[in-house]
Amino acid sequence: MNFLTKRLLDMSLSKKLFWLVLICCVIASFLFVHNNYAFYDDTIVAVTATKIVDEQTVTDRHDNMDKLFTQYVSAVVKNGSAQGDTIRLTNNYSKSQAFDEPYKVGDELFVTLTSSDAKKMSATITGVKRDKYLLLVAWILAIVLLLVGKKQGFSSLLTLLVNAVILSFALDLYITQSNQSLLWISAGCIILFTILSLLFVNGRNKKTAAAIIATLLGTFSSLLITYLALTVTSGKGLRYEELQFITRPYEIVFMAGLFIGALGAVMDVAITMSTSMFSLYDKDPTMSIKALKKSGLEIGKDIMGTMTNVLFFAYVSGSIPMLILYFKNTLPFGYTLSVNLSLEIVRALAGGLGIVLTIPLGLYSALFFIKRQRAKL
Repeated sequence: MNFLTKRLLDMSLSKKLFWLVLICCVIASFLFVHNNYAFYDDTIVAVTATKIVDEQTVTDRHDNMDKLFTQYVSAVVKNGSAQGDTIRLTNNYSKSQAFDEPYKVGDELFVTLTSSDAKKMSATITGVKRDKYLLLVAWILAIVLLLVGKKQGFSSLLTLLVNAVILSFALDLYITQSNQSLLWISAGCIILFTILSLLFVNGRNKKTAAAIIATLLGTFSSLLITYLALTVTSGKGLRYEELQFITRPYEIVFMAGLFIGALGAVMDVAITMSTSMFSLYDKDPTMSIKALKKSGLEIGKDIMGTMTNVLFFAYVSGSIPMLILYFKNTLPFGYTLSVNLSLEIVRALAGGLGIVLTIPLGLYSALFFIKRQRAKL
């Protein structure tokens, strides 16, 4: 407590005002999401009581056992013409909760009214209102960024919000303008994401310029090679089942996803290489270009393996539930991997290729600016 008091007293007036405004924003946002029912078009109900009225055990043809439950849910309507009325819902769920879930008192649900009779209202559950939980996670992320990164953390947070707005606008443009190319839209987004992110976080300097050049060259080079490889092989071995429900060409949507997915890791490698090279030069301006290059290559080797593994695990981890489901139902090993992992492996390979290409690109981009800076001395 004494430590916190001391830190508070040592803060400047501007910092105290900043944190005061932030706390007010946190409180106001939570008050809003707990009372924003009128802003939703769908009917929202708050669960007031639950009761399990039936339970049975089922076994499938592979001897997998599961339990099915029937749950009665009493809830109060929170918006619309029926606001304040009590409604009874029936929820069927399984113990495995593969496609369903039980509800508890306090949960808020989206429902579709099937009967508006005041004496016997009925509805079907269409989803769960989770905005308050999302807001909690978002504020935790924001506060941790501010506490750890301070000004850079604030810049990172601001960049994240701006990039989210740009991506939302780009997707809306593609959805509403069917004649627009998603690949060109993604390419434009990548350029904006890269420039804005690096400028916001690292400022306007030679280090940032080198990182921007390396990021763009590494991303577009890796995606060009991936596109040529998929074109030559006609995409054989890729399973697009998870994308075929969309009404747009799913191969193009997949390539656009590769663009966006590879960018984060490539940008990280580019700024790491650029920062490392300029730090070495600032520490010893007399260091030769040959020595700088050798040190840069050693740094690149150290980050190459870890970043490639990060990409692989990030993509593959999302398929673990489906892999377990397929293996549990005794489907062939090769078929299971091809159906669930073919696209993820291509994404990981494309991102890994971008990382490998960005290491020398980041190195030589930084050396280019270092040579120019040294020539002016």
